[in-house]
Amino acid sequence: MKSAKKLLLCLVLASFVCSLASVAFAGPIVIKYSHVVAENTPKGQMGIKLKELVDERLKGKVVVEVFPNSQLFDDDKVLSAMLLGDVQLAAPALSKFEKFTKKLQIYDLPFLFRDMAAIDRFQQGPYGQKLLESMKDKGILGLGYMHNGMKQMSSNDPLKTPGDAKGKKFRIMQSDVLQAQFETLDAVPLKAPFSEVFTLLQTKAIDGQENSWSNIYSKKFHEVQPYITETNHGVLDYMLVTSVEFWNSLPADVKPVLKKCIDEAVAHNNKVSDAKSTEDKKKILDSGRTTIIELTDAEKDKWADAMKPVWKKFEGDIGKEMLDAALASNKK
Repeated sequence: MKSAKKLLLCLVLASFVCSLASVAFAGPIVIKYSHVVAENTPKGQMGIKLKELVDERLKGKVVVEVFPNSQLFDDDKVLSAMLLGDVQLAAPALSKFEKFTKKLQIYDLPFLFRDMAAIDRFQQGPYGQKLLESMKDKGILGLGYMHNGMKQMSSNDPLKTPGDAKGKKFRIMQSDVLQAQFETLDAVPLKAPFSEVFTLLQTKAIDGQENSWSNIYSKKFHEVQPYITETNHGVLDYMLVTSVEFWNSLPADVKPVLKKCIDEAVAHNNKVSDAKSTEDKKKILDSGRTTIIELTDAEKDKWADAMKPVWKKFEGDIGKEMLDAALASNKK
């Protein structure tokens, strides 16, 4: 009997020692952040900043590993990878969330927001903040909005009027709204990964694309596109997301510190974005590789009128109340 008790005691002690050992030798929480653009873009700079902040404030507890340029996943696959636990942070373009919620389609509607200030007002207001949690039932949680500026159109031929886009092939993200946008112009939209855009343009498999000044410059699209029309017709923003499961699993002493790091890194992203929109446009202009077409207010109004039917088409999915809030954000 004493022998059995002694054996049981030894087993309990062994189990306790193993438990302590596993705690002692458990490594830090590893956060893999996957994105599709270069490190010199706002999104790339955000990743670098986040890693610096986490190294400083959560050393030994959390490690951030950043994978730019689609090294791990492109934006079409990263959300599935996140739900499987292969990635903990990602910042896909807002267009990429279409299969998880239709509400975020609001950000793809052409000429809805007047400028980045209006977008900020909407995103930081109650409707924009509510959208961060619009995918929680699908396992995805939004942590913040990251800017990359307004979108411009580049093409092999000059685009001055909506009719100039007729029959031309434009690369778009996986978005039904963007597809409708170009179909309204009688153009041909082609859904393709961001990593393939340069080759598609270089080989003239497509005639043009839409993007921010930062992405156009960093990916050298201006070197293979003779014309860029400054339309400012839409916004290229991202949502920094994580999985609900991962976020809920974080220790109580880690989560608030990590969230503060994320908030500061996102703010850094948006500051960089504002500066780079101006700087990269100038670099493109100074390169002499492409002609930038600046539209008059009257010419821009023609583009807006041509694309406005897209609003009505998606109003049912987005909600009229949400649309009204977005339009209200244009007023200071």
